[in-house]
Amino acid sequence: MSTPSPVATLTALSAAELPAASELVARFPLTPNPAPASDPEYDAVMAHLSFGVAFSDHMVRARWTRDEGWQAHRTAPFGPLTLSPAAAVFHYGQEIFEGLKAYRHDDGSVWTFRPGFNAARFNASARRLALPELPEEDFVASLAALAAVDQRWVPGVEGSSLYLRPFMIATEAFLGVRSAHELEYLLIASPVGPYFVNGFQPVSIWVAQDFHRVGPGGMGAAKTGGNYAASLLPQQEAYDKGFEQVCFLDAATNTHLEELGGMNVFVVDADGTVRTPALTGTILEGGTRAAILQLLRDAGRTVREETIELAPLLEQIASGQVAEMFACGTAAVITPIGRLAGEGFDVTVADCAPGSVTTELYTTLTDIQYGRRADPHDWMYRLV
Repeated sequence: MSTPSPVATLTALSAAELPAASELVARFPLTPNPAPASDPEYDAVMAHLSFGVAFSDHMVRARWTRDEGWQAHRTAPFGPLTLSPAAAVFHYGQEIFEGLKAYRHDDGSVWTFRPGFNAARFNASARRLALPELPEEDFVASLAALAAVDQRWVPGVEGSSLYLRPFMIATEAFLGVRSAHELEYLLIASPVGPYFVNGFQPVSIWVAQDFHRVGPGGMGAAKTGGNYAASLLPQQEAYDKGFEQVCFLDAATNTHLEELGGMNVFVVDADGTVRTPALTGTILEGGTRAAILQLLRDAGRTVREETIELAPLLEQIASGQVAEMFACGTAAVITPIGRLAGEGFDVTVADCAPGSVTTELYTTLTDIQYGRRADPHDWMYRLV
């Protein structure tokens, strides 16, 4: 028995079948990079994979103007942008972004996970930020074009991938407060290892009670930089206290769990029931979150999307009613939570080790992403 989300899901908005990558890749014609990374430079990056510090040889670009719409689609050498100091993105933060990964399978092919979901969320974010929508097929075509030319940058070691970062920025040089009339869409890529250096191990979470990520009626359901900027100070304070991540409460009551700085959160009860905060407009709807909900339902587990109050949760952890907690997102996939603390409380979740449900979900999801098991919901999309 499951409680449905109170809002329309992006899963429903991204149900249409996508054309093959080979049919889309030509939408972004290639201008090759005349000075790609040398073999020693490439080898140095691939030998020490970090997260988001090195980038592939190319990027994808397209322009939009109010009068002419989308134009100038191309794949170009990776490099600096030239923008006016008056570009609206610098002054009013009119920008959105997404995050996906390209995975190397054992046969050498390259795949990504649920790109239709990310395309739908990108456009949902665009609507909230008064930006033009990018056709879903163009969004996926950009991924295919970049993966095709930079496929050598997709690593093949365990836990690695090519992180794909599509984004849209307001480029018009104008200081008036209105939606920009000129914008640019870009896609860059970074070969990465695990998001957390210790891999699939429990992390400690500081619950922020003096700061909030977003408020009702704000941009919480959009993937935009302002939401992440709001999380940086409490995240830094959590680091200073010895914690790896920060969890935010709702701004209206300061009592309900919402999400981490960049991940959704789940609670696993001792009876096997799995709970996660309901989507109320202040929480980003994650593609990994949606996939986990589907896998749990496939396994016949009771799943509840509901309000999770902090005070009762702490009591349930202390009593053993809560057996596991974990966070999820594109970058880290699934991360066990071993400790939850804040002003006036500090609790350990179970034995502070990855629980069986968390481990099973992580194994199942990563096996699907890397092509090690069947993909019953056709989540994977071949790029190359």
